[in-house]
Amino acid sequence: MKIYTDISGLQLSNPVLTTGTFDGIHRGHFSVLSHMKEKAALMGGESVVFTFWPHPRYVLQNSSGNLKLLNTLEEKKTLFERSGIDNLIIYPFTEDFASLSSRDFIQKILVEKIGVKHLVFGYDHQFGKNREGSFDSLKESSHEFGFSVEQVDALTIDGINISSTKIRHMLEAGEIDLANKYLGYNYYMRGVVVSGMKLGRKIGFPTANVSPDDDHKLIPPPGVYCVKVRVGNEEFAGMMNIGFRPTFGENNRETIEVHIIDFDREIYDNAIELWFVTKLRDEKKFDGIDALITQLKKDKEETIRIMSK
Repeated sequence: MKIYTDISGLQLSNPVLTTGTFDGIHRGHFSVLSHMKEKAALMGGESVVFTFWPHPRYVLQNSSGNLKLLNTLEEKKTLFERSGIDNLIIYPFTEDFASLSSRDFIQKILVEKIGVKHLVFGYDHQFGKNREGSFDSLKESSHEFGFSVEQVDALTIDGINISSTKIRHMLEAGEIDLANKYLGYNYYMRGVVVSGMKLGRKIGFPTANVSPDDDHKLIPPPGVYCVKVRVGNEEFAGMMNIGFRPTFGENNRETIEVHIIDFDREIYDNAIELWFVTKLRDEKKFDGIDALITQLKKDKEETIRIMSK
């Protein structure tokens, strides 16, 4: 997959394109990407995703402190590459770009800069200034500018249309299993292992303290989670606590700590990936350390059972 952040002088063969923010790449998006790749193969062309960065709400609504991302930019790159597309365009989202009318976006960007031959459109996608562009307006422009267009039907699960908004609400509620079902993969985050207070080590459950790569990443609510841990090229089972360690006293800073099962190496400053499998329980304050240890042993047994399936 080739990645472009500058489309001046771009030369692609029969580009078949889809466009969108892709805030949380999910099964509905994968359906669109699949249609796009099939059409590109039929036309002897190249598949192209046109997306933007940063997220439009960071520019238009000053939401930098509120909006949390389902996928960071690096995660998007990884997921798009795994989907098998040929080209990824990451266009700078600015106020000037946001002021483009839908017609100008089609003519000046998609037609004149990229040379689009066929456009695959999601079922609810809108584009251009004030989201004025729709599938109907796109069809009108396609006749004028000489490209074809198709709209992909909504993908439903249990009668519900998949959307990033629904998945966001699931993750914010700790509904990991349902979110993973809609995403089509395990929700995950990347980070770096940092030094902690070593409280877990003192009670026989050493943990890696994780600092997320991106402060804007959506972190599920406090609780204990069964996770798949990736360190380098190796994968391990793990149980992760997100929260405030109430049994050890007052703590107003949320931490992310993962106990990696059958693992005994120092990995400070190492990159780490955490793939959420399911939520085991809520975080709670225990009567004492012994009660906490008893529960952690149960959590570990349950994690091993789940990951051995």
